This record gives sequence, structure tokens and C-alpha cells, in this order.
Amino acid sequence: MSDLAASWQRAWHALGTEPAAMSPPASAALRDELVACYSEPHRGYHTLQHLRECIAGLDEVLALAAWPGEVELALWFHDAIYDVKAHDNEERSADWAKAAVLGAGAPTDVARRVHALVMATRHDRVPATPDGRLVVDIDLSILGADAARFDEYEVQVRREYAWVADDVFRVRRREVLQRLLDRPSIYGTARFRERLEQRARANLQRSLQQLDG
Repeated sequence: MSDLAASWQRAWHALGTEPAAMSPPASAALRDELVACYSEPHRGYHTLQHLRECIAGLDEVLALAAWPGEVELALWFHDAIYDVKAHDNEERSADWAKAAVLGAGAPTDVARRVHALVMATRHDRVPATPDGRLVVDIDLSILGADAARFDEYEVQVRREYAWVADDVFRVRRREVLQRLLDRPSIYGTARFRERLEQRARANLQRSLQQLDG
């Protein structure tokens, strides 16, 4: 928990406020509520492991963020609500994040930016801001992980969709992976393109071959 606690404190310190203008124990309660969400038993990939990997990824590029506290909080909240059968997870997570930021007494424009950063993780368009592209690249950094971690990720995704028949899952998963490969670039920032683009494409190609096998 120490890494998560440090990240949580850093994010709010960067915003210059405390969640819900709370005492430290109440602030920790909100953090623990989020940790409980990422620990839900139906999750396979969108877990504390993913949150920790996102925070570790942010540690390496924090200096690139225009508003580092907002980026870090967006990562904390981006998969807070996760129901594999729902289509509004990001919206509900973004609304929660916005409410928490407003409850802390932060300005409305800060809350709006955090909301937009969480919504960017829908991956349905290229984010309009550098911080949005940074959040999305951190979220997608798993695609450029080493082969063993990427293969574990694919197993974890399948676990989340265990209720979907194999033939249906293969078709839909193939569509998702192919859309990523069809992008001019998977990553929106130069830092991530230089480090992960080539390996991400190799991982995606290999996964497609396995689905076709």
C-alpha cells in the first residue's frame, strides 16, 4: 500500500488541496474506497496491478505533465467503476473523479480537466491535450510490455470476459486489436512512441496470430 499511499498524497498535494477538505483519515477512506474497487473479484486485468503499473509509468514521465496532480488523479479514477457488461464505466468514473475534486474545494476548471482526462481512456478519439495523450499512453503502456507480461494481460482480459463464448470473444477481440494496429501510431506522445510502439505492434500481431490459430 505504501506506493499507493505515496501516489495519492502526491496527487492531492500537487492540486494544493485535500480530498473533500477532509482530515487525513477521511482522505485515506476515499483512497481505500478506490482500492476496494480495483480489488473487486470480477476484475481480471483492471485491478490494483494495473493501477500500480499506471502509477509506476507516471513516475517515469511525471515531468511531461502540464498538470501532474490532475493526471495522477485521473489515473486513480480511470477504472474506478468497471462492469464488463456496461458501456458507461468511464463516464461514471469521470463523474466520481469530478465530484471528489470539487468536494476538495478545487476550482471548477480543475475538476473539468480531470473529468476529461478520465473520459479520454475510452480510447474513442485522440485526446485534444498533451495531458490527455499522456494519460492514454500510460493506460495503453501494457501493449508495449515485455512478451510475458503482455501474454499475462491477454489471459487477464479473457478472464474478465469469461461469460462470452470463445467464438464470439475471438471475433470481438480480433476487432479491438486490429483497430489498434490500424492506427498511424498507437501512442500519442513521442516518449511512448520511441519506447513502446515497436514492441506494442509486435505483441498485437502475435496476439492476432494466436487468435487465428
